[in-house]
Amino acid sequence: MALLTRKRLILAKIESTYGTDSTPAGTEAILVRNLEITPVQSDVVSRDLIRPYLGNYENLLANTRVEVSFEVELAGSGTAGTAPAWDAVIKSCGMSGTVVADTSVTYAPVSSSFSSCTIYANIDGVRHKITGCRGSFSITGEVGQIPVIQFSMVGVFNAPDDSAAPTPTYSNQATPVIFKNGNTTSFQIFSFSGALQSFSFDMACDTVYRELVGGTKEVLITNRAPNGSATVEAVALSSHNFFTDATGTSTGNLTFQHGQTAGNIVTFTSAQTDLGSPTYSDSDGIQMLTLPYVATPTTAGNNEVSIALT
Repeated sequence: MALLTRKRLILAKIESTYGTDSTPAGTEAILVRNLEITPVQSDVVSRDLIRPYLGNYENLLANTRVEVSFEVELAGSGTAGTAPAWDAVIKSCGMSGTVVADTSVTYAPVSSSFSSCTIYANIDGVRHKITGCRGSFSITGEVGQIPVIQFSMVGVFNAPDDSAAPTPTYSNQATPVIFKNGNTTSFQIFSFSGALQSFSFDMACDTVYRELVGGTKEVLITNRAPNGSATVEAVALSSHNFFTDATGTSTGNLTFQHGQTAGNIVTFTSAQTDLGSPTYSDSDGIQMLTLPYVATPTTAGNNEVSIALT
Protein backbone atom coordinates (compact mmCIF):
# COMPACT_ATOMS: atom_id res chain seq x y z
CA MET A 1 0.00 0.00 0.00
CA ALA A 2 1.29 3.46 -0.87
CA LEU A 3 2.58 5.64 1.95
CA LEU A 4 0.93 9.07 2.18
CA THR A 5 3.23 12.06 2.46
CA ARG A 6 0.68 13.97 4.53
CA LYS A 7 0.65 11.25 7.21
CA ARG A 8 3.94 12.06 8.87
CA LEU A 9 4.79 12.62 12.51
CA ILE A 10 7.80 13.87 14.47
CA LEU A 11 8.41 13.00 18.13
CA ALA A 12 11.45 14.13 20.15
CA LYS A 13 12.62 13.51 23.72
CA ILE A 14 15.84 14.29 25.60
CA GLU A 15 18.10 11.31 26.25
CA SER A 16 19.27 10.63 29.80
CA THR A 17 22.21 8.62 28.36
CA TYR A 18 23.71 9.60 25.02
CA GLY A 19 22.55 7.37 22.16
CA THR A 20 20.09 5.40 24.29
CA ASP A 21 16.56 5.47 22.90
CA SER A 22 14.46 7.73 25.14
CA THR A 23 11.26 6.29 23.59
CA PRO A 24 9.36 9.47 22.81
CA ALA A 25 5.59 9.01 22.92
CA GLY A 26 2.62 10.83 21.42
CA THR A 27 2.92 13.46 24.15
CA GLU A 28 6.30 14.45 22.66
CA ALA A 29 4.80 15.27 19.24
CA ILE A 30 5.94 18.47 17.55
CA LEU A 31 4.06 20.42 14.89
CA VAL A 32 6.59 21.01 12.11
CA ARG A 33 6.83 22.29 8.55
CA ASN A 34 9.09 21.43 5.63
CA LEU A 35 10.11 18.05 7.03
CA GLU A 36 12.99 16.38 5.18
CA ILE A 37 14.65 13.13 6.19
CA THR A 38 17.66 11.38 4.70
CA PRO A 39 17.14 7.93 6.23
CA VAL A 40 20.56 6.58 5.20
CA GLN A 41 23.42 9.05 4.84
CA SER A 42 26.77 7.32 4.39
CA ASP A 43 30.30 7.72 3.11
CA VAL A 44 30.52 5.50 0.03
CA VAL A 45 33.68 3.42 -0.31
CA SER A 46 34.34 1.80 -3.70
CA ARG A 47 36.37 -1.42 -3.79
CA ASP A 48 38.18 -0.38 -7.03
CA LEU A 49 39.53 -3.84 -7.80
CA ILE A 50 41.64 -4.54 -10.88
CA ARG A 51 39.83 -6.92 -13.27
CA PRO A 52 40.21 -7.99 -16.93
CA TYR A 53 36.75 -6.68 -17.82
CA LEU A 54 34.63 -3.55 -17.55
CA GLY A 55 31.89 -2.74 -15.07
CA ASN A 56 31.03 -1.25 -11.71
CA TYR A 57 32.68 -2.14 -8.46
CA GLU A 58 30.85 -3.02 -5.29
CA ASN A 59 30.30 -0.08 -2.96
CA LEU A 60 30.50 -0.35 0.81
CA LEU A 61 28.84 2.11 3.19
CA ALA A 62 30.72 3.67 6.11
CA ASN A 63 29.72 6.07 8.89
CA THR A 64 26.03 5.45 8.31
CA ARG A 65 23.89 8.11 9.96
CA VAL A 66 20.53 9.84 9.58
CA GLU A 67 19.87 13.49 8.78
CA VAL A 68 16.54 15.18 9.47
CA SER A 69 15.51 18.81 9.10
CA PHE A 70 12.29 20.68 9.79
CA GLU A 71 10.86 24.03 10.79
CA VAL A 72 8.81 24.99 13.83
CA GLU A 73 6.89 28.22 14.20
CA LEU A 74 8.58 30.78 16.45
CA ALA A 75 6.09 30.74 19.29
CA GLY A 76 6.04 29.93 22.98
CA SER A 77 4.28 27.10 24.78
CA GLY A 78 1.23 29.21 25.57
CA THR A 79 2.03 29.21 29.29
CA ALA A 80 4.75 31.37 30.82
CA GLY A 81 7.39 29.23 32.50
CA THR A 82 6.49 26.10 30.51
CA ALA A 83 8.95 24.80 27.92
CA PRO A 84 7.72 24.61 24.30
CA ALA A 85 7.24 21.34 22.41
CA TRP A 86 10.56 21.90 20.60
CA ASP A 87 12.51 22.13 23.88
CA ALA A 88 14.33 18.79 23.43
CA VAL A 89 15.47 19.70 19.92
CA ILE A 90 16.89 23.14 20.67
CA LYS A 91 18.69 21.79 23.73
CA SER A 92 20.32 19.24 21.41
CA CYS A 93 21.77 22.13 19.39
CA GLY A 94 24.29 23.14 22.04
CA MET A 95 21.84 25.10 24.18
CA SER A 96 20.85 25.07 27.83
CA GLY A 97 17.33 25.75 29.07
CA THR A 98 16.69 27.65 32.29
CA VAL A 99 13.13 27.54 33.62
CA VAL A 100 11.69 30.03 36.09
CA ALA A 101 8.32 28.62 37.19
CA ASP A 102 5.32 30.60 35.91
CA THR A 103 7.67 33.20 34.42
CA SER A 104 10.13 32.22 31.72
CA VAL A 105 12.18 29.66 29.82
CA THR A 106 15.52 30.97 28.55
CA TYR A 107 17.85 29.23 26.10
CA ALA A 108 21.56 30.10 25.92
CA PRO A 109 24.67 28.44 24.42
CA VAL A 110 26.88 25.94 26.24
CA SER A 111 30.38 24.72 25.45
CA SER A 112 30.28 21.36 27.24
CA SER A 113 27.86 18.72 28.56
CA PHE A 114 25.84 18.87 25.35
CA SER A 115 22.35 17.38 25.44
CA SER A 116 21.05 14.93 22.86
CA CYS A 117 17.63 13.65 21.91
CA THR A 118 15.92 10.72 20.27
CA ILE A 119 13.74 11.62 17.30
CA TYR A 120 11.09 9.30 15.89
CA ALA A 121 10.11 10.17 12.32
CA ASN A 122 7.04 8.17 11.36
CA ILE A 123 6.18 8.10 7.67
CA ASP A 124 2.64 6.67 7.48
CA GLY A 125 3.54 3.64 9.59
CA VAL A 126 7.26 3.35 8.77
CA ARG A 127 9.21 4.44 11.84
CA HIS A 128 12.74 5.82 11.73
CA LYS A 129 14.37 5.82 15.17
CA ILE A 130 17.17 8.39 15.25
CA THR A 131 19.16 8.27 18.46
CA GLY A 132 21.94 10.54 19.68
CA CYS A 133 20.61 13.51 17.72
CA ARG A 134 22.50 16.76 17.80
CA GLY A 135 22.52 19.62 15.33
CA SER A 136 22.09 23.31 14.71
CA PHE A 137 19.29 25.82 14.16
CA SER A 138 18.53 29.11 12.48
CA ILE A 139 15.77 31.70 12.87
CA THR A 140 14.16 33.77 10.13
CA GLY A 141 11.55 36.48 10.33
CA GLU A 142 10.16 38.63 7.53
CA VAL A 143 7.39 41.21 7.70
CA GLY A 144 4.07 39.62 6.72
CA GLN A 145 5.24 36.04 7.35
CA ILE A 146 5.27 33.56 10.25
CA PRO A 147 8.78 33.55 11.75
CA VAL A 148 10.29 30.07 12.08
CA ILE A 149 13.12 28.14 13.67
CA GLN A 150 14.80 25.74 11.25
CA PHE A 151 16.47 22.68 12.78
CA SER A 152 19.08 20.52 11.03
CA MET A 153 19.78 17.36 13.03
CA VAL A 154 22.12 14.39 12.66
CA GLY A 155 21.74 11.13 14.55
CA VAL A 156 22.74 7.49 14.78
CA PHE A 157 21.18 5.10 12.26
CA ASN A 158 18.81 2.41 13.56
CA ALA A 159 17.04 -0.02 11.24
CA PRO A 160 13.56 1.36 10.38
CA ASP A 161 10.55 -0.73 11.32
CA ASP A 162 6.84 -0.95 10.63
CA SER A 163 5.08 0.73 13.53
CA ALA A 164 1.77 2.51 13.57
CA ALA A 165 2.13 6.17 14.48
CA PRO A 166 1.00 6.91 18.05
CA THR A 167 -1.86 9.30 18.58
CA PRO A 168 -0.14 12.67 18.93
CA THR A 169 -0.93 15.11 21.70
CA TYR A 170 0.03 18.50 20.31
CA SER A 171 0.60 20.75 23.30
CA ASN A 172 2.90 23.54 24.39
CA GLN A 173 2.92 25.13 20.93
CA ALA A 174 0.95 28.36 20.92
CA THR A 175 -0.61 29.71 17.75
CA PRO A 176 2.04 31.91 16.10
CA VAL A 177 1.60 35.57 15.25
CA ILE A 178 2.72 37.31 12.08
CA PHE A 179 6.05 39.14 12.07
CA LYS A 180 4.81 42.71 11.76
CA ASN A 181 4.41 46.08 13.44
CA GLY A 182 2.56 45.63 16.74
CA ASN A 183 3.28 41.92 17.03
CA THR A 184 7.04 42.46 16.81
CA THR A 185 8.39 45.27 19.00
CA SER A 186 11.41 46.63 20.85
CA PHE A 187 13.76 46.16 17.89
CA GLN A 188 17.22 47.64 18.30
CA ILE A 189 20.50 47.19 16.51
CA PHE A 190 23.54 49.03 17.88
CA SER A 191 21.04 50.75 20.23
CA PHE A 192 19.18 52.23 17.24
CA SER A 193 15.45 51.56 17.00
CA GLY A 194 15.16 51.27 13.24
CA ALA A 195 12.39 50.05 10.92
CA LEU A 196 12.99 46.32 10.49
CA GLN A 197 11.95 44.44 7.35
CA SER A 198 13.62 41.06 7.87
CA PHE A 199 15.89 39.26 10.28
CA SER A 200 17.97 36.10 10.22
CA PHE A 201 20.14 34.27 12.71
CA ASP A 202 22.14 31.07 12.27
CA MET A 203 23.64 29.32 15.29
CA ALA A 204 26.02 27.62 12.82
CA CYS A 205 27.07 24.71 15.04
CA ASP A 206 29.71 22.41 13.56
CA THR A 207 28.53 18.82 13.94
CA VAL A 208 30.74 15.79 13.29
CA TYR A 209 29.64 12.16 13.14
CA ARG A 210 32.34 9.82 14.49
CA GLU A 211 32.44 6.05 14.58
CA LEU A 212 35.96 5.03 15.64
CA VAL A 213 37.17 1.51 16.34
CA GLY A 214 36.84 0.96 20.08
CA GLY A 215 34.77 4.13 20.40
CA THR A 216 31.07 4.83 20.18
CA LYS A 217 28.80 6.09 17.45
CA GLU A 218 28.39 9.74 18.28
CA VAL A 219 27.49 13.13 16.88
CA LEU A 220 29.75 15.81 18.34
CA ILE A 221 29.33 19.58 18.40
CA THR A 222 32.85 20.93 17.91
CA ASN A 223 32.32 24.66 17.41
CA ARG A 224 29.78 27.36 16.62
CA ALA A 225 29.94 30.62 14.67
CA PRO A 226 26.63 32.48 15.18
CA ASN A 227 25.82 35.00 12.48
CA GLY A 228 22.96 36.56 10.56
CA SER A 229 21.63 39.77 9.08
CA ALA A 230 19.00 42.44 9.62
CA THR A 231 17.46 44.51 6.83
CA VAL A 232 16.29 47.94 7.93
CA GLU A 233 15.19 51.17 6.29
CA ALA A 234 18.24 53.28 5.50
CA VAL A 235 18.38 56.54 7.45
CA ALA A 236 20.39 59.74 7.34
CA LEU A 237 23.84 59.39 8.86
CA SER A 238 22.86 62.02 11.41
CA SER A 239 20.26 59.56 12.72
CA HIS A 240 22.64 56.61 12.85
CA ASN A 241 25.84 55.82 10.98
CA PHE A 242 26.01 52.06 10.42
CA PHE A 243 29.06 52.53 8.20
CA THR A 244 31.01 53.79 11.20
CA ASP A 245 29.75 50.82 13.19
CA ALA A 246 30.89 48.43 10.47
CA THR A 247 34.32 49.93 9.83
CA GLY A 248 35.13 50.68 13.45
CA THR A 249 36.00 48.36 16.30
CA SER A 250 32.83 48.76 18.34
CA THR A 251 30.21 46.08 18.94
CA GLY A 252 26.55 46.62 19.63
CA ASN A 253 23.34 44.95 20.70
CA LEU A 254 20.67 43.27 18.58
CA THR A 255 17.29 42.53 20.09
CA PHE A 256 13.57 42.30 19.41
CA GLN A 257 10.43 40.96 21.05
CA HIS A 258 7.97 38.85 19.06
CA GLY A 259 4.49 38.36 20.50
CA GLN A 260 2.66 40.38 23.12
CA THR A 261 0.62 37.79 25.05
CA ALA A 262 2.04 36.07 28.13
CA GLY A 263 3.09 32.53 27.28
CA ASN A 264 3.68 33.49 23.65
CA ILE A 265 6.38 36.16 23.91
CA VAL A 266 9.78 35.40 22.40
CA THR A 267 12.63 37.83 23.07
CA PHE A 268 15.80 37.43 21.01
CA THR A 269 18.91 39.14 22.34
CA SER A 270 22.48 39.22 21.12
CA ALA A 271 24.28 41.58 23.45
CA GLN A 272 27.52 41.84 21.48
CA THR A 273 27.36 41.82 17.69
CA ASP A 274 30.00 42.88 15.20
CA LEU A 275 28.74 44.29 11.90
CA GLY A 276 30.04 43.23 8.51
CA SER A 277 29.75 45.17 5.24
CA PRO A 278 26.36 46.92 4.84
CA THR A 279 24.66 46.70 1.43
CA TYR A 280 21.82 48.68 -0.15
CA SER A 281 18.62 47.26 -1.66
CA ASP A 282 15.23 48.58 -2.75
CA SER A 283 11.80 47.82 -1.30
CA ASP A 284 8.76 49.60 -2.74
CA GLY A 285 10.99 52.45 -3.83
CA ILE A 286 12.43 52.79 -0.33
CA GLN A 287 16.16 52.45 0.22
CA MET A 288 16.96 49.54 2.54
CA LEU A 289 20.18 48.61 4.28
CA THR A 290 21.16 44.99 4.97
CA LEU A 291 23.42 44.64 7.98
CA PRO A 292 25.29 41.33 8.25
CA TYR A 293 26.61 40.52 11.70
CA VAL A 294 28.40 37.94 13.78
CA ALA A 295 27.38 37.34 17.39
CA THR A 296 30.36 37.25 19.71
CA PRO A 297 30.67 36.21 23.36
CA THR A 298 31.88 38.50 26.11
CA THR A 299 34.72 37.36 28.35
CA ALA A 300 32.10 35.54 30.43
CA GLY A 301 31.52 33.17 27.51
CA ASN A 302 28.43 31.28 26.33
CA ASN A 303 26.36 34.44 25.94
CA GLU A 304 26.35 35.20 22.22
CA VAL A 305 22.58 34.84 22.15
CA SER A 306 19.62 34.51 24.47
CA ILE A 307 16.15 33.29 23.47
CA ALA A 308 13.70 34.01 26.28
CA LEU A 309 10.11 32.76 26.29
CA THR A 310 7.80 34.61 28.69
